[in-house]
Amino acid sequence: MALQSSPKITIFLLLLPIFPLIYADLNSDSQALLDFSANVPHGRNLNWNLTSPTCTSWAGVTCDSAGTRVIGVRLPGIGLVGPIPAGTIGKLDALQVLSLRSNSLNGNIPNDVSSLPSLRSLFLQHNNLSGSIPEAFSPRLVLLDLSSNSFTGNIPPSVNNLTRLLELKLQDNKLSGGITDLNPPRLKLLDLSNNKLNGVIPNSLEKFPRTSFLGNPLCGPPLGSCSVSAPSPSPSMDRGGGELSRGAIVGIIIGSAAALFLIIMIILLCCLRKRSVEDSPVEKGMEVNTKKGKNQMPKEDFGSGVQTSEKNKLVFFEGCSYNFDLEDLLRASAEVLGKGSYGTAYKAILDEGVVVVVKRLKEVGIGKREFEQHMEMVSKVGQHTNVVPLRAYYFSKDEKLLVYDFISGGSLSAVLHGNGFSGKTPLDWNSRMTIAVGAARGILHIHSEAGGKFIHGNIKSTNVLISQDREGCISDFGLPLLMNFQGITSRSVGYHAPEVVEARKATQKSDVYSFGVLLLEMLTGKAPLKTSHSQIDVIDLPRWVQSVVREEWTSEVFDAELLRSPNFEEEMVQMLQIALACVARVPDMRPLMNEVVRMIEEIRPLDSDENRSKDSNAHTPTP
Repeated sequence: MALQSSPKITIFLLLLPIFPLIYADLNSDSQALLDFSANVPHGRNLNWNLTSPTCTSWAGVTCDSAGTRVIGVRLPGIGLVGPIPAGTIGKLDALQVLSLRSNSLNGNIPNDVSSLPSLRSLFLQHNNLSGSIPEAFSPRLVLLDLSSNSFTGNIPPSVNNLTRLLELKLQDNKLSGGITDLNPPRLKLLDLSNNKLNGVIPNSLEKFPRTSFLGNPLCGPPLGSCSVSAPSPSPSMDRGGGELSRGAIVGIIIGSAAALFLIIMIILLCCLRKRSVEDSPVEKGMEVNTKKGKNQMPKEDFGSGVQTSEKNKLVFFEGCSYNFDLEDLLRASAEVLGKGSYGTAYKAILDEGVVVVVKRLKEVGIGKREFEQHMEMVSKVGQHTNVVPLRAYYFSKDEKLLVYDFISGGSLSAVLHGNGFSGKTPLDWNSRMTIAVGAARGILHIHSEAGGKFIHGNIKSTNVLISQDREGCISDFGLPLLMNFQGITSRSVGYHAPEVVEARKATQKSDVYSFGVLLLEMLTGKAPLKTSHSQIDVIDLPRWVQSVVREEWTSEVFDAELLRSPNFEEEMVQMLQIALACVARVPDMRPLMNEVVRMIEEIRPLDSDENRSKDSNAHTPTP
């Protein structure tokens, strides 16, 4: 009797040959990128290797939703040097976005790159590319930016075949010839300025502003007329012999002096305006546009200063999979998350939905070399589950930016008390326990690094962020040492230990005190700071709790929301005892952070073994 195969098995067998093809496509994409990396020197380590997943770990690489093809390569400002080799990136036939801008690439654009069939956006500006602009481009191309290179020759007439092209930027090259045939059907933005183009601007391009054509020997609307009229006789010539009268000479001298004075004033005003724009590109973009209620941060708001290679350089740390530059940040959609003692934090949404937090520092009191060394230290300490990692930084004379992962759960302060934009979020006891132990482990990790010499110095509920797993993560490590001012700020005074308030003496034991205040805040639902009518009132939370406990009204201490779950009252009392031990006035009476973590984990013995194995590194000081 013949065996009949199951329909499910038949379908599987039919689909089986497809799977190797899918993986082969991704593998071939990965190999093409590795060939590019191997043949083009670059300043930043990209961490591209076949042992890590291409779609989630390779810096600057984006894949489709299925994870089967590479659709985006963004490598701006990473120090690429030399020509783009043919037969590398040109093999990525599913590639939609290619950005190699702000590098030191030279030579021609390979034809296999410009004609990639799926390519929609090509950004090669601010390099040293030369030769002619390719004749063949992807028919799907929407954005083309080849500005600030050394391209020569004519603009190829094949550009008119790009029926989807919306933006064409060719400024600051050495292009020559006429532009009478240029007329892509859907073009919305055009910049041909500062080339060697000549002749008459065609009627089809009159709709673009005159800045699109400046710096070329062109004529016609929107520039001046192409006709040249004969000069009219000067009124200052006398009828007799053409010599100037004395009055005319005096008038010319006075007029020339006035004109010179006016020109000098205009130049001074322009210089001052340019300097003010370049001084604070982030202020012009993120904050000003936020005040206006805009979600977009237009690049033109920031001045030409941010276009230089040095000012456009973000420094990324080893192992970071992000790849963007300052220009990407400035044109990202953004919202203000909060303004603290050390600066303003923004949530920035970049292309492809990448979300990061950008902290703009103020009053930084150290130089560039010391700043860079400090950032390296902060990055290394941040390699822990319960410490928010620093991914990149930007340093210039007038701007210092830090880039962190975006932690989706927000801050503990916002959840407990609301943040001005929304009310507080219900937080049960299990969630508070998870947040507390996570935050404790993060502080312990900081205290354990470098032989136990580090402190945080600013533990408070706004600096405890809640991860997707509902664990507490410590943020803002290392920032106090960067600032011109040290010690107490108005927003953190309620968390500081007595010795910090009185003698400005911060230690690991003062971090323990601050963590104790944090635990009391979680237990009581009360903040040690109360803001009303733009004033900040300090509440001595430890003294209030101690007074209530002395009167044996312990149950009055706890947040009313917690009392709805009476089964956990014993655990809450144990946590209260830990918190009161942490806020002892004498530093030597406080426990060490490793003891705090042990006591919190012992509140639930069944979880302690699992918790300790999960976080064993946090208990062992790094040698």
